[in-house]
Amino acid sequence: MAKSLGVLSMSCVLLFLCGCKAQLGNGLTLCNPVDLSYRFSLKDSTYREAADPTMVYFKGEYYLFLSKSGGYFHSVNLVDWDLIVPENLPVEKYAPTVMEMDGELYFTASLATDRIYKTPEPKSGKWELVTDSFPMVVADPMLFYDEVRDKVFMYYGSGAGTPMMSVELDRKTFMPVSAPKKLFYSHADKYGWEVGGDHNTNYKHVGWMEGAWMTYHDGKYYLQYAVPGTEVKSYCNGVYVSDNPDGPFVLQPHNPFSYKPEGFVCGFGHGSTFQDRFGNYWNISTSTISQRHMFERRISLCPVFFDTDGTIYASTAWVDYPFLFPDRKVKSPQELFPGWMLLNYKKQVETSSSLEGHSSECVVDEDIRTWWSAETADEGEFLSVDLGKIAEIYAVQVNFADQGARAGSLSGSLAYRYLLEVSTDGVEWDILADKSHNRKDAPHEYIQLREPEQARYVRLTNVGCPTRNFSVSDFRVFGLMDKPLPQATEVMSAERNKDNRRRVRLEWAEVPDAIGYNVRFGVQPDKLFHHYIVYGDPGVTLNVLNADLPYYFAIDSFNEAGITEGKAIKFVP
Repeated sequence: MAKSLGVLSMSCVLLFLCGCKAQLGNGLTLCNPVDLSYRFSLKDSTYREAADPTMVYFKGEYYLFLSKSGGYFHSVNLVDWDLIVPENLPVEKYAPTVMEMDGELYFTASLATDRIYKTPEPKSGKWELVTDSFPMVVADPMLFYDEVRDKVFMYYGSGAGTPMMSVELDRKTFMPVSAPKKLFYSHADKYGWEVGGDHNTNYKHVGWMEGAWMTYHDGKYYLQYAVPGTEVKSYCNGVYVSDNPDGPFVLQPHNPFSYKPEGFVCGFGHGSTFQDRFGNYWNISTSTISQRHMFERRISLCPVFFDTDGTIYASTAWVDYPFLFPDRKVKSPQELFPGWMLLNYKKQVETSSSLEGHSSECVVDEDIRTWWSAETADEGEFLSVDLGKIAEIYAVQVNFADQGARAGSLSGSLAYRYLLEVSTDGVEWDILADKSHNRKDAPHEYIQLREPEQARYVRLTNVGCPTRNFSVSDFRVFGLMDKPLPQATEVMSAERNKDNRRRVRLEWAEVPDAIGYNVRFGVQPDKLFHHYIVYGDPGVTLNVLNADLPYYFAIDSFNEAGITEGKAIKFVP
């Protein structure tokens, strides 16, 4: 090691770590999953859990409410978070919901709707009981204040074969003033995104519908819902639209609304849609790991837009790569992508040791469900990645895997302590980040550089970890490499299954120097709002279609130098 742990190189001085307001290009970037101090499950401390996020922008700051998190999170910039532990809220319930009305926040949660609370100052942690006699105990509630009509509604529903429901409430007493109303059911026989399974192929399983969330925009009411199950990679949000808050609702042609079944972060279901301080829309949703337990989950954030026809869509392309957090109102997803690419996908890895079943290749496979683990938690356990040639590094994300975590095995602090180094030759090393005295629990630590670093090798060395083993699910290096962009490609064949029109098989011309492809598709040629990442193979079977609609497809190719957009659009009737 060329420099001791206590000595910082000049490159480290130029770092702004963990969400500090670094300026590089257009500014601050984020990378999913959101880096929160995800709490270990109280029932089974082998895994962390957090899900079903409700985000509100209230009095100039952000508040994030999650299932089973012991409190709620607060932030001024959507990057740096602190946990507020309230005095009397049922924060150990699932699916909390919060709405703003008359300068106060109102709170209830799944299977705890008999009690509704409010506060004018959530930062204080003090909440007042509004009622403890609400007559309905329902799953996955969503409170919605309709400012246009000055009315309050509760939307709810969670189950297989059960409908989405609504009921109007008195805005003062919060008692129901109407009979509950059935809004819509799942139709997995027609809508591929509602079919169960990681790739929507479990046709024997009745998909689970849940997670209602209402958004009002420009005279329309957009009711999103989650399917087909929180534990699968195809977890997504669909959306229905109406002119009225209680319907009738019509399925939007563009569906699912938020969808990301492949890449490092998988799943974009059961969440909330909110506006930031500049008026930009965002969706924050639940992503799956679901290896140690089906409720092993994380939170992810992506931008949301409305097109000129009023179609709402979440842009999930590249949101597990760095994306810009804007300081103004933006008009398109393209404004948010800085162009930094993944540099170490399936590159050569060297490690100090490997636990059986958790090999070194797992840190560069873009799969959050696999991980490398060292044999011990000893200081000095390391992994090193060879990028293949010198590249410009702009950011690094370290995703710790918590191998060996269980009751009695966690240290007093959940912080990982480590050293991050870079080298041009694999012999002389410079310190990129010294986290040897870290005290922050940051299981998905994202480090943005103020200035790019020239390096070929990147090394992560353990100084101390809270679990029995030093382990990493993926060690992700972002930047640009001086090499040609990949050639353009296009769909060569697209065969829609005659007996199951929810399914289509796509094949395209292979690009030799591409590490992957981005499949863009939609129900109109100018609305290719869906994205499906494919690493390696020049083909994929998609099972997510609406059986009643035609589709259009285009293929982008990408490598460490950037993205080449596919111009040719393939029509599939």
